[in-house]
Amino acid sequence: MKSLGKHLIIEFFDCDDKVLSNLEGVENAMNQAAIEAKSTIVNSVFHHFSPYGVSGAVIIAESHITIHTWPEYGYAAVDIFTCGEEVEPYKAYEYLKEKFNSKSVNIKELNRGELDIENLKVKVS
Repeated sequence: MKSLGKHLIIEFFDCDDKVLSNLEGVENAMNQAAIEAKSTIVNSVFHHFSPYGVSGAVIIAESHITIHTWPEYGYAAVDIFTCGEEVEPYKAYEYLKEKFNSKSVNIKELNRGELDIENLKVKVS
């Protein structure tokens, strides 16, 4: 069976708190991670919370990359959801791990849309 996409659910631990609290730095890192994965950026939006923490999303033609940071705990939660054969989500993961100076990581990979594509009729409205 073939899947339509790959979804990485990543927890970065023991990260640099200054990096995780910097809105511009997090946004730049997330956009560069999308580039490293060979995806096509459509848009990105990020928000800094008071007193700390950043959340944001990079919308890519192949799906999305999202983040929520807790600098006070040195923790970041990242989802990388990609579709297609050309995108390399693990390249984005490796880039972010280095940028956030993460000392420990928990990562899970899910196949999304596991379908018997050869025997499935495409519905078009």
